[in-house]
Amino acid sequence: MNAGQVDYYAIDELLSEDERITQASVRSFIEREALPVIEGCHAREEFPRDLIRRMAALGVFGANLQGYGCAGLSNVAYGLMMMELEAGDSGLRSMGSVQGSLAMYAIWRWGSEEQKRRWLPEMAAGRAIGCFGLTEPDHGSDPGGMETRARRDGAAWILNGTKRWITNGSIADVSVVWAKDGETIRGFLVERGTPGFSAHDIKGKFSLRASITSELVLEDVRVPAANLLPGAEGLGGPFSCLNQARYGIAWGALGAARTCYLTALRYAQDRRQFDRPIAGYQLVQQKLVHMVTEITKGQLLAWRLGRLKDANTMRPEQVSLAKRANVAAALDIARLARDILGANGIVNEYPVIRHMMNLETVITYEGTHDMHTLILGRDITGLDAIR
Repeated sequence: MNAGQVDYYAIDELLSEDERITQASVRSFIEREALPVIEGCHAREEFPRDLIRRMAALGVFGANLQGYGCAGLSNVAYGLMMMELEAGDSGLRSMGSVQGSLAMYAIWRWGSEEQKRRWLPEMAAGRAIGCFGLTEPDHGSDPGGMETRARRDGAAWILNGTKRWITNGSIADVSVVWAKDGETIRGFLVERGTPGFSAHDIKGKFSLRASITSELVLEDVRVPAANLLPGAEGLGGPFSCLNQARYGIAWGALGAARTCYLTALRYAQDRRQFDRPIAGYQLVQQKLVHMVTEITKGQLLAWRLGRLKDANTMRPEQVSLAKRANVAAALDIARLARDILGANGIVNEYPVIRHMMNLETVITYEGTHDMHTLILGRDITGLDAIR
């Protein structure tokens, strides 16, 4: 088995040559350029912005979108990219997810031709950064209750409201902001520097510290009618974007899980207690076996989901299942790895505690574990237990 991989079921053989090359390229980038700086960024609560253009050069942003300067890769290739980014840090994958699967996808799927031509090539190249303003201080799992309002005023729209927990918010050149026009939810492109629009970083996080998380404030923000996403009306617009991001998370969480497992395996092989490596004890082996089993199951789940997505037959509920299962498994693996490392599991000499804390956020955002449980419950029973 390759020292940097976990491929117990030879899943690599199910990938195309282009998909294998894509994965190897992003893995090399993470090992060479991200890992040397990520612990420092985590400690300082900052994102390694110098890496953005290099991520763009690899085709990460909008990787599975066609045209407008996007790479046009398979969805499996895109998933593999997200897995390698999150093997470095969830903040790196979050940046890629929000840029490509939320902000760029919203414009690609729902925008006008003029909006696509203006923004997508710049965003694919990393010259423009986007964010996605849906979540509000009092409305997370129920976006239909949003309080941000939009009203038409001649040839413009006036926006008022607050968005919270917005990745890339303070560095975004364009914010995709969702607001209610009466009872209809619409999407708007709000550009940096628009009067009345501000973004403030949220500090003091114990999780996703190497990620920019912001609050967006809109006070009588006037945007031209040309900045309305013309194809989006109702919750179907933002939900379609969320499904794109959740798909990437189902892959990404496996990267964090893999890093934690490999760290625990190597540590157990080297750490000696009672005159032999702790890897030789039954309880440690039980944990390691559980970890590699869950990673393998998650890989097969993500691969199959990717092939369904490439065939345009993927259902949103299938995304919920993969996001729910793989993130929960990854968090479980991170906690087991921390246990195997003992006291060393809580220091930044090893990446385990950083991944464990990050995954506490990943299991909550883009649909909590419980919400995805209820989505699946509704799908298999035909009865809605959400309301």
